[in-house]
Amino acid sequence: MKLTKSEAGFEMVTFPVGALQCNCSIVWDPSSREAIVVDPGADADKIISWISKEKLTLKAAIHTHAHFDHIGASTEVHQKLKAPLHLHPEDAALWENLDMQGKAFGFKLDKIPRWQTDLHDEDCLQFGSFQVKVLHTPGHTPGSCSFSCHEFLFSGDTLFRGSIGRTDLWGGDFSQISKSIKDRLYSLDEDTVVVCGHGPNTSIGSERRSNAFIKA
Repeated sequence: MKLTKSEAGFEMVTFPVGALQCNCSIVWDPSSREAIVVDPGADADKIISWISKEKLTLKAAIHTHAHFDHIGASTEVHQKLKAPLHLHPEDAALWENLDMQGKAFGFKLDKIPRWQTDLHDEDCLQFGSFQVKVLHTPGHTPGSCSFSCHEFLFSGDTLFRGSIGRTDLWGGDFSQISKSIKDRLYSLDEDTVVVCGHGPNTSIGSERRSNAFIKA
């Protein structure tokens, strides 16, 4: 795992988890050691081990959306580290039908307990001296959110390098994802580093100029 130190002063690591290689990020304040985890999708032991090794206090587990590859380790992370799980309520049907999602992709998945805290557009979640701002960016799913933290954006499966999230799955809507990207994400500073839900990072400026699916 490569440690990233932000210009603002927080630190983070991002690493792929699970069969679909969802990017999971742990973000923390090096002074207070308070942390947030974004998309604990699988490999709970790996996530919990890193947090424990670094002596971090997990304040929240936040989810960009409720597809199984982004929430699969959430219950275990919550149970072992006691941090509340956060999800936008418009993704409730996906969260509550994890077993159905698994069958569609050839995985056997059990239903999981409900999340504890609803996410809403413009919410700010505190960890130490820093905040993560919630941007509701529907389209990939009805409750898809992106998370802005200083010069970083955690876009989930809304925006990828040179691509966008699928809209042919449950609740997907191309017109919505197009509006979310144009109105909410492309309005951010062009130097914003985009940590995508899968694959390599990109930047807002690069996607404005060259994304093949959504033009600025």
